[in-house]
Amino acid sequence: MAFDTSAAHCAAALLLGDRVVTRVDDMAKGQAEHLMPMLQEMLKDAAVNWGDLDAIGVGIGPGNFTGIRISVAAARGLALGLGKPAIGVSGFAARAFGAALPATAIIPAPRGQCYVQDFSASAAVSTPLLALQETLQPTHPLVAEKTPQQLVAAIAHIAAARMGAAPERPAPLYVRRADAAPARDAAPMILS
Repeated sequence: MAFDTSAAHCAAALLLGDRVVTRVDDMAKGQAEHLMPMLQEMLKDAAVNWGDLDAIGVGIGPGNFTGIRISVAAARGLALGLGKPAIGVSGFAARAFGAALPATAIIPAPRGQCYVQDFSASAAVSTPLLALQETLQPTHPLVAEKTPQQLVAAIAHIAAARMGAAPERPAPLYVRRADAAPARDAAPMILS
């Protein structure tokens, strides 16, 4: 099973042998409350139990900061509870999945910016960066845009391919700094 909440949706895919079942629910907020019941419903519809899963694939971003944290936390919690591996997959890798390499993957970002990562012919990747869309000059052909269903299915396929390796615990891939900043005032003293 794979899922992603890094954009304005809750997206999930269930890889059943050669068949992939996907579900995408568009939503700007509320993913934290929606994700687990959605996953449970997908499993029920496929007559699969949580313990039947081999691994958990999760989209790690970049994208919406809160959405990324929701998915990564859910994947790590499920992996711990089920004793199964959780495998993080970047949005760049999901976009480049199945593309002719070399290629450049681009993900929209706020304020006329985009996240960019290059994939060489050997599938080696560059460091992701943040760029202005209007000044972007990709080094390679751009990968074709994918629907949320295609992206979450790609996350499932990539995670399945990585199952044999000892994956690191999934961690958010943010690329840019958060818009929110810590308070400038000193925290109040707590009296005991």
